Amino acid sequence: MSRSESARDAHSLERLVFFSDAVFAIAITLLVLEIDVPHLPEGANTADFGSALYRLLPSFFAFSLSFLVIGRFWIGHHDLFGQITRYSGQLLFPNLLYLMAIAFMPFATAFMGANLGKFVPSLLYNCTLFVTAVLDWNVTRVGYKSHVMADTAVRSDYARSAVLIGATLLSVAFTWISPQYSQLGMLLVPVGFRILARRERAGA
Repeated sequence: MSRSESARDAHSLERLVFFSDAVFAIAITLLVLEIDVPHLPEGANTADFGSALYRLLPSFFAFSLSFLVIGRFWIGHHDLFGQITRYSGQLLFPNLLYLMAIAFMPFATAFMGANLGKFVPSLLYNCTLFVTAVLDWNVTRVGYKSHVMADTAVRSDYARSAVLIGATLLSVAFTWISPQYSQLGMLLVPVGFRILARRERAGA
C-alpha cells in the first residue's frame, strides 16, 4: 500500500469513528430531552413540586438504564475500533445499521418510561436492546472477515458480544413473565464481563 493510500484509509477510518461517536453522543443526550419538564402553576407548593417529580420516577429510571446501556455499547464500539488495524469499506453498512439501532434507543426509552411495567413498551425496549446487541456482534464479524482485526481481538470481542446478546435475550424472555422486572436480565452484563476479565487475566 502506498503512502497516499495509507493516509486515505486512515482518514476514512477516522471519519467513520467520528461519525459513530457523534451518533452515540446525540442518542445519549436525547435520552434526557425525552423527559418532559413539569410546568406547575403559580403558587404551587413544595408538595406539588415533589409530586410532579415523583411522577417522573419511571422516566428517570428509563433514562438511567439507557444511559448506562448506550454507554456500555459505546465502550465496546470504542474498544473494537481501537483494535482495527486498517479501514475497510465493508464496515460501513454494518456499522450504519448498528448506529440506527442506537439512534432508536431514545424513543424506545421514552415509550417504556411513560408506560413502565406494561408489556408492549417493555417488549419493544428489550427487543431494541437485543437487535442492537446482534448488530454490535455483526460489526465484529465483518471486521474479522475483512481482515482488519487480529484473531486475539476477535475472540475477546466475540465473547463480549455473546454476553450482551445473552443478557438482552434474557430480558426479552423475562418480558413474558414479568414486564416490570424484565430488564433485570441486563444484570448478566457486568457479571459476564467480570468473568471474561478474570479469564483474560488468567490467560495472560
